Amino acid sequence: MKKVSIVIPAYNEAAYITDTLHAIRRSVPCDELIVVDDGSCDGTAELAAKRADRVLVHETNQGKGAALMTGWRDCCGDIVVFLDADLRESAAEANRLIQPVLGGTCDMAIAQLPAPSRRIGLGLAKGLARRGIYWLTGFWALAPLSGQRAVRRKVLEAAGKLDSGFGIEVGLTVDALRAGFVVKEIPVPFSHRYTGNDWSGFLHRGREFVAISRALGQKWKEGVRT
Repeated sequence: MKKVSIVIPAYNEAAYITDTLHAIRRSVPCDELIVVDDGSCDGTAELAAKRADRVLVHETNQGKGAALMTGWRDCCGDIVVFLDADLRESAAEANRLIQPVLGGTCDMAIAQLPAPSRRIGLGLAKGLARRGIYWLTGFWALAPLSGQRAVRRKVLEAAGKLDSGFGIEVGLTVDALRAGFVVKEIPVPFSHRYTGNDWSGFLHRGREFVAISRALGQKWKEGVRT
């Protein structure tokens, strides 16, 4: 039986991490549950230690991609599941994401979340990611920025170094498709907090747009070299 490892990157997620881990423990069979605390200062690591098998700690915030790299390189799973720390009770739905990979239907399953109840932002970052992936691979992604993924270890090994920031999902999708792996998007009723339509929300999405642009530019250059 293939081993399944769940890796959760967390940065100041004390308000959510306990519920998320409890839901996984209750409903999602896995061989190990790892939290990577990415320089939190709100007690996230201490709360995670009560329910996770291991908590790996970055002394300073290094970015989501760096946290995922730390987690998957430390885990033992043939299948690595990346889940966000703020899924709370909906994390119990992770089996829907894991089963297609366990069953051999695909090499990477990406969760397609339900549409939010209200419009969030202008959709620029998501549109850039979707079109960039299509231009580079021919794959039209419905959920290009989804961080909820079940991935065969060999996909991660082929991808090598992950983008350290908001470009990680786009880069991993491009790398997997270019390497000939089968990628599928799976509707999963996960729910998590969305960035608001205030100034901080627009600033966050602006940084995301820049990071996605950088990741796509890097993947384009890599393609040119090959």
